Amino acid sequence: MMSRKSILMKVKKRPWAALFPCPVVLVTCIDSNGKPNIITLAWVGVACSDPPMISLGIRPQRHSFKLINDSKEFVVNIPTKEILKESDFCGVVSGSDTDKFASTKLTAEPAEKVKPPLIQECPVNIECVLKKKIPLGVHHLFIGEIVSVHVDQDILNENGRIDFTKISPFVYNQGEYWSLDKKIGAHGFSKQ
Repeated sequence: MMSRKSILMKVKKRPWAALFPCPVVLVTCIDSNGKPNIITLAWVGVACSDPPMISLGIRPQRHSFKLINDSKEFVVNIPTKEILKESDFCGVVSGSDTDKFASTKLTAEPAEKVKPPLIQECPVNIECVLKKKIPLGVHHLFIGEIVSVHVDQDILNENGRIDFTKISPFVYNQGEYWSLDKKIGAHGFSKQ
């Protein structure tokens, strides 16, 4: 009997951004006149836990690139499946000629510590102050320090932590959106 390992063959591919899944977020930013914008991003991640920081990969040609670069502030909003269409729209239309809040009917709420607004329809909003921008190639990496986090009260469990069964975030998988299904393990479970 052949083992599974002996019948599987790897295919070598050219270098590409093969990491998946990637979280989908709606990043809000603001221009010098106070007009807010939304950009949908998937090249996003936790960059540091102390102090807490988030990284965003953005192309310099994007309207939001200039807004974040100039204002040095942004908010990372975590969308749910209920606003999938609006989230996709904010990633394919430019804010330089479209008011994305008006077009999507998403609701801007004042942030606590930064000028860009929160998106009310997103159950988690993370206010950030830009700490560093690193040119990488076609994308630049923006690293923002988290200065405030807002979470809808109705998605918290009895311990004050997010109950992920009460929200439906989604991810980007190589050109497709996918939902998250259920918990299958916890950090450190292999040592139990």
